[in-house]
Amino acid sequence: MDTDKKFLIETAHMKMPFGKYKGTYLVDIPEYYLVWYKNKGFPAGKLGKMMALVYELQLNGLESILRKIKSK
Repeated sequence: MDTDKKFLIETAHMKMPFGKYKGTYLVDIPEYYLVWYKNKGFPAGKLGKMMALVYELQLNGLESILRKIKSK
């Protein structure tokens, strides 16, 4: 399995580890919250990269990709 595919699968199954949406799948976090993080700065490391990916997918109407992976 290539790295990008593995990262996409991990992102689909990742839950927010802290804050207002703790325990919520990243893909289920409301867009306004991700926009707030985009402006503030995503957390460092893997979580921030995952949140940035979810933000970009939501921005382009493609979050269904993560939802399909999550449901499997």
